[in-house]
Amino acid sequence: MTRTTYSPSRRSVLVGGLTAAAVVSAQAIATGAAAATTGRPGDRGEDLVLTHATVVDPVDGRARPDVTILISGGRIVRTGPSALVPVPDGATVVDLRGKFVIPGLADMHTHGLAYEQIDPALYVANGVTTVRDMAGNALVRGFRTKIEAGTLLGPRYTVGSRIIDGSPSIWDPNLLDVISVADADEGRQAVRQAVSEGADFVKVYSRVSEPALRGIAAEAQAQGIRFAGHCPDEVPMAEAAELGQASFEHMFWTLLGTSSQESEIRARIHQIRLALGDYAGWFKDIHPLELLASSTHSKAKAQALYARFVEHRSRQVPTLIMHQGLDYARTLDQHDPRNRYLPASSQGGYDYALEELYLKDRALSEDAGWAGLFEYRLRLVNEMHRAGVPIMVGTDTGTPGVFPGFAVHDELRLLVRAGLSPRAALYAATVEPADYLGVATGRVAEGYLADLAVLDANPLRDITNTTKLSGVVVRGRYVGPDERTQLLADVAKAAAGMPESAVASAGCPCHG
Repeated sequence: MTRTTYSPSRRSVLVGGLTAAAVVSAQAIATGAAAATTGRPGDRGEDLVLTHATVVDPVDGRARPDVTILISGGRIVRTGPSALVPVPDGATVVDLRGKFVIPGLADMHTHGLAYEQIDPALYVANGVTTVRDMAGNALVRGFRTKIEAGTLLGPRYTVGSRIIDGSPSIWDPNLLDVISVADADEGRQAVRQAVSEGADFVKVYSRVSEPALRGIAAEAQAQGIRFAGHCPDEVPMAEAAELGQASFEHMFWTLLGTSSQESEIRARIHQIRLALGDYAGWFKDIHPLELLASSTHSKAKAQALYARFVEHRSRQVPTLIMHQGLDYARTLDQHDPRNRYLPASSQGGYDYALEELYLKDRALSEDAGWAGLFEYRLRLVNEMHRAGVPIMVGTDTGTPGVFPGFAVHDELRLLVRAGLSPRAALYAATVEPADYLGVATGRVAEGYLADLAVLDANPLRDITNTTKLSGVVVRGRYVGPDERTQLLADVAKAAAGMPESAVASAGCPCHG
């Protein structure tokens, strides 16, 4: 097993640097964090009462009008008709007439930018109260420690291990600290190392061999920890599901596993040889196999694969917003107004990824094929949903066109475009992630944690109404419309004040 770490090069600074971050005015950060978490409803455990709200339930698809929600100690202790729920003396009361309350949203595939003034605030401002970080580092764990201590406003974090890839890894070691494993013994050792570092789960990657994955799976079971991530190229998805892979990220391997020519595709994958750090080469070699798979779809193969997912409760995290950026890379809006919430170094990293990974050696004549692939990915997501495969919202923050917090709403829109109902899409961003994580979120009901989003319109009628945020409740703390506006303004100001050479984490540890 090898672990490679190098000092930052000019290239690594361009892509966002290494995970040494948060060097920009540490005193200002601490002061700002303290100011953001004091003197607000719910900060010191006082009761918070939301009255006259319409509560939306992603499970049954009902919208219950004129409901009062009593919150105490960060938990919902009572809900019911407003006429029947008494307001405790001394409680903070927020009248939500005309508003819709949904469970707080989840992003189950993120990569922290490593700026604590930016990531946590953007999630909260977008009603995202649960985040699963897919490549753990000390900075993100630091976010979580401060959030749980009440000194930083942010979502609930679940943090994975450092990426475990095959040998050689397609990750440039100048950009990220990756553990490379060549066999089952090294796979087992990597899991033990992840556990010792405090990872909540093990993140596996594209080039892990089948023997190594078997070692990872066996040790993960022995250690009582789950593994999730990319489906390794050389391992069929059905086999990975049987080994216990808890979630599959992205739609690359789903295409391959539903093809009538999967055996031929697997033989070609086995012949792929990539040098250390050759991510662009991986895209180049996998793309024609995706095209072949999309033209040889087998309904029988697809249904058999989906049945394995259902049997083993393996979740699919499609990250459609990431795929949209990849498949339509030539026309991606590089002047998106949301860029103002990102430091210049992060924007430079996106530009680098577009030119050196997504579009490198991609001819104009190939664009139609890439666009067709995206439409095919949407079709497969719809098929999986109809077959009962559990789907979770994840975005792959850190990739071009994917903005922390905002991207969850983009992903919801794409799930509906794929054929899911607004209720089903909302379920994928609330109930399913809570069930996967085993936490009491995802519902607006007694006994559940008080992580909520307050909307101006009903998302069951139009999923884009999730963007019409009025307020957020995170850990029982109410963030009203004025404070939410200020949060976004503070993020924009912080991003604008960071120099281009500011050190941050290495963009997205999935695609550069």
